[in-house]
Amino acid sequence: MAPMTSTPQPSSLDPELAARLKRSTDGLVPAIAQQYDTGEVLMLGWMDDEALHRTLTTGRCTYWSRSRQEYWVKGDTSGHFQWVKSVALDCDADTVLVKVDQVGAACHTGARTCFDADVLLKDADSGVAASDQ
Repeated sequence: MAPMTSTPQPSSLDPELAARLKRSTDGLVPAIAQQYDTGEVLMLGWMDDEALHRTLTTGRCTYWSRSRQEYWVKGDTSGHFQWVKSVALDCDADTVLVKVDQVGAACHTGARTCFDADVLLKDADSGVAASDQ
C-alpha cells in the first residue's frame, strides 16, 4: 500500500486525526524519533496514514521507505527496535514526534543516532563552527 499524491490511501487511522495531518505532496509526514528519557534525537523517517496507525496501535515504529516503496518496522531486520512511549504532532500537524525506547542503533550505518557524523555547529556559544575546529 504506497502513499499517494492525490488521494489518501485507505487506512485504519482515526479519520479525525487523518483530517488534521498536513502531508507532503507524496502523502507523507516526517517522523522524528527521539529517545524518551534523554531527549536524544535519533533519526528522521517518513510515515503515511497507515504507518502512523500501525505505530499508534502496535507500540513499534512503522515507517514508509521511500527508496523501497514499502512499510518497515524498525528492528524487524536489524534487531534495533524502537518501542513507542508517546506520539505527538507539532503545532502545524505536519511533523510527528515519536518518543521511543531505542534498543541498539537507530541509524542504518550502525550508529546510535543519525545526527552524530556530520556536526555543522557545535557549542554555539563559543561562536566557532565545528568545521573551523
